[in-house]
Amino acid sequence: MIRWGYAINQFKPQFDDFVRRRQHQRALRIISASGFSGVELNAGTGRWEPLGNPQQIAANFESVAGFGAFVREAALDGVSSWFWDPSIRFQEDLTHGDDPTNPGARDGLVAHARWFSAALAELGGEVLVVRPAPSAANLAEVTDEVIDALAASWTAVADAIAADGVRLALHFDFYSALRRDDGLERLLRATDARVGLALDTAEFTIAGIDPIAFYREHADRVTHVHLKNAGAIDDIDEFGMPAPEFTLLRAGGSRAVPRWFTELATEPLLIDAPGFVAALVEHGYDGWVVVESDLTPHPPTSAMLNGWEVQHVLAPLTRPAP
Repeated sequence: MIRWGYAINQFKPQFDDFVRRRQHQRALRIISASGFSGVELNAGTGRWEPLGNPQQIAANFESVAGFGAFVREAALDGVSSWFWDPSIRFQEDLTHGDDPTNPGARDGLVAHARWFSAALAELGGEVLVVRPAPSAANLAEVTDEVIDALAASWTAVADAIAADGVRLALHFDFYSALRRDDGLERLLRATDARVGLALDTAEFTIAGIDPIAFYREHADRVTHVHLKNAGAIDDIDEFGMPAPEFTLLRAGGSRAVPRWFTELATEPLLIDAPGFVAALVEHGYDGWVVVESDLTPHPPTSAMLNGWEVQHVLAPLTRPAP
């Protein structure tokens, strides 16, 4: 069964925004009113990220369970998933990020993954979505040794979080080092079904990969979906720019792309959302489809536009014919 969720990340464009409970309540109600049943959280650290990790959630909502009740009060079923970039430095335990390419950092990687998966289990969530590799700017070559290390790290994480009933999904982004040397395909071949894939339609399209064709080839590995439209394609290979989160993603690279990610029905329609959802149905996909509108200048508008498209165009494709 396909369930529809929405990512909370769009509501926090700057680090000091989206910190008050009334802002969280408003965002969750907008997501619910737009027709979605779950919310995906985004990992972060410190007091400016009250929804960023289990410790901050407990500090702001008395407990993780208290936050779960807060989500349900907004007429959502609960938390679907949590996105975590392991390079985050956590103030909560004074750690400096976990490098999945470094076998010596694996214990810390697994410990942080369990921190999130235990909270996810309490919140009714099912998937820990992770950034599997550093940016291309920070990893010049994807060697066999790198692939072996990544495979071992993420397999260890998948095995660990399975104890909480949580699945792992690797999230490939368009400035990932895995764009080099056929890295994504090699990593999938080096792992098994325990290590799932979160297929992000816009990230794949921007990277020059057809998400529908890729899904059909790897349907057995896709355990999570991020669905959004793309505003442009990185066809001049700027994915290796330094600090891509700022120079490329936010500033748009040399072409100053105004928005890499757009609403599902916004021109140009670089993503065939109905075609992609039809492929999910064709292959019996069972899981969350989380709609995103990262870095939108108008989060409520984007959520409602995407919600209309889901309710009236996409969700009907998943229902049996009368």
